[in-house]
Amino acid sequence: MYHQKISGDRFTSGEFAQRVAGISTEIDRPVCTYVNRRGQVIRVGVGTPLETQIPPLELPRYGAERLSGIRCIATQLNSEAPKESSLIAIVRQRLDALVLLTLTRSGKVSRGKGATGYAKEAYLVHLMPETDPNLAIEDYCSISPLTSLDVLLQQDFLDLVEGLEAEFEREYVAEQVDKNRDRVIVIGIQTDTRKEQQFLDSLAELERLIDTAGGTVVQTITQNRPQPHPQTVIGKGKVEEIALKVQTLGANLVAFDRELSPAQVRNLETQLGVRVVDRTEVILDIFAQRAQSRAGKLQVELAQLEYMLPRLVGRGEAMSRLGGGIGTRGPGETKLETERRGIQKRLSRLQQEVNQLQAHRSRLRQQRQKKDIATVAIVGYTNAGKSTLINALTNAEVYAADQLFATLDPTTRRLSIVDEVTHQASNILITDTVGFIQELPPSLVDAFRATLEEVTEADALLHVVDLAHPAWESQTRSVMKILGQMPITPGPILLAFNKLDTVDSETLAKAQEEYPLAVFISARKRLGLETLRQKLSELVRYAQTGVVK
Repeated sequence: MYHQKISGDRFTSGEFAQRVAGISTEIDRPVCTYVNRRGQVIRVGVGTPLETQIPPLELPRYGAERLSGIRCIATQLNSEAPKESSLIAIVRQRLDALVLLTLTRSGKVSRGKGATGYAKEAYLVHLMPETDPNLAIEDYCSISPLTSLDVLLQQDFLDLVEGLEAEFEREYVAEQVDKNRDRVIVIGIQTDTRKEQQFLDSLAELERLIDTAGGTVVQTITQNRPQPHPQTVIGKGKVEEIALKVQTLGANLVAFDRELSPAQVRNLETQLGVRVVDRTEVILDIFAQRAQSRAGKLQVELAQLEYMLPRLVGRGEAMSRLGGGIGTRGPGETKLETERRGIQKRLSRLQQEVNQLQAHRSRLRQQRQKKDIATVAIVGYTNAGKSTLINALTNAEVYAADQLFATLDPTTRRLSIVDEVTHQASNILITDTVGFIQELPPSLVDAFRATLEEVTEADALLHVVDLAHPAWESQTRSVMKILGQMPITPGPILLAFNKLDTVDSETLAKAQEEYPLAVFISARKRLGLETLRQKLSELVRYAQTGVVK
C-alpha cells in the first residue's frame, strides 16, 4: 500500500479504494490508510480509525486555524453511519477528511492485482469550525449521507480543505484577542485527602496564576479520584477526554493543579501532544517575568534549574558511562549528559552567588542594627495589597497591580512614626517582601532564602490579609504555616486586614470577632492608616523592650 499514490486534488482514486476494500474483505477486519496532501501513503493500520490513530507527537504541527494535512481512507464491515469513536479520531488528529468505505462482501482481483467491486458506497466526514466546549462530538463533524463511490471520486478534495481552513482561520482570529497568549486547559484532581472548598480555592487560584503568566484559560476540567494515578495522575478515559478538548478548543498548554513527577509529565505530553505544566512551573514562569533586580533574577534562575534538572529525559539505552575501568567504556558523551553536567555546574555557581547575596544582606542588617533602627517586614498572601500599603505609608513608587506576584524584589523604605508613650518621633525601616501562596514550592523557598531572611531577621512583622477575598481565612492560615516553617522564629506579628472598602458587614464582623487585636485598613483608599501607624509604634516598642502599653 505504501507504493500507491493518489492525485492531490481528489479524496481517493477508484483503484486505491478498491485495493483497500479488497484487503479488508480478505482479512475480515477494518483497514485504515493515512494519506498526506501530496497523495503519499504515510501510514497503514488494521483496525478502526480510533485504534490506528497517529500518535500526537508524530502528527505534523498544526493549530486551531489549520488541519493536520492528513486524510484517512478507511473501511468498515457494514453500512452503518460512522460511530462516535471514528469522530473522536478525526477531531483528535484534526484530519482533513475521513472517507469511510462500506464493503459489498464481493468483488474480484484481476491478474494485474487490480481489485474491483469491493466498495460501491462511502461516507465522507470532515470537521466543522465549532468552538463551544459544551457541544457533543457529533456537532464538530459534518457527515455526508451514504454516497456512491463514483460521485465521491469526482469531488474536489483541495477545494473543500482550503475552504474549511479559511473558515477555521476566521473563527480563530475572531476568538483570539491576543495570539501571543497561551490557550490553556486547567486540570484539577479532587482526592480523598483534599477538602472540597480547599480544592475549589486552589483551582481558582491556578486560573489567576495562568492569567498573570500571560495565558488564557479556555476550559477547566476536574476529576474525583481516591488517589492520583501513578503514571498520568488522571485516568485513561480522562486523558482521552482532555486530548479531545485540546483539539476542539485549539489549546496549546495543559496545566495541572498539583506537582507532577517527571515521568507523569512525559507520559501526559506523549498522549496529549501538547506541553504539560504543573502549578510550580506556572509560578516559576511568573517569577521569571517579575524579577527585575540582579538578586531576584539570580534566585529565580536557581529555582528554575533545580526544578528542571530531574525533569531531563531519563537514562536511555545509549547513555554512556563516564569514568574509567570495566563497565565504563562505550559511546561518547550524549547531549543529555552534557546538558545535565552543564546545569549542575551552573547550579553550583548560582548557589555560591546566593550565599554571597545572603552574606551581603546580613552585613546590611548588622549596620542597621548598629544604628538602632527598628525593622518591620510586610508579609502576606500574594495580591493582598502589600505594595499598595507601602506606597501609601511611605510615598514609595513600588509597582502595584491587581495581579498575583506583581512585585518580586523586596523594597525597603523609611517610615516616621510617633510613640504615643514618649511622644517622640522615630524612624523604622519597612520592607515589602515577596508574596506567599498556598503550597509554596520547596525549590522556591530554598532559592529565595536570601530574600526570606528579611522576614526572619526583622524585629516585627506586619501580616497583610485581603479581607475581600472569599478564601481570606485559608490564606491567613497558609501564611502563618509558612512563617512557622521558617528556620528562625520571626518576631511579633501585627495583623492588618486590607481592602476594608470592599468588604461586606458580615465578613467584617466575623474577622473582628476572631482577631480582636487586628487593625482594619484600606491601603487604596488610605483608610485606617493613622491607626496602623500607632499599632506599628506599639509593635516595635514591644519587639525591642518586651513592654506592652
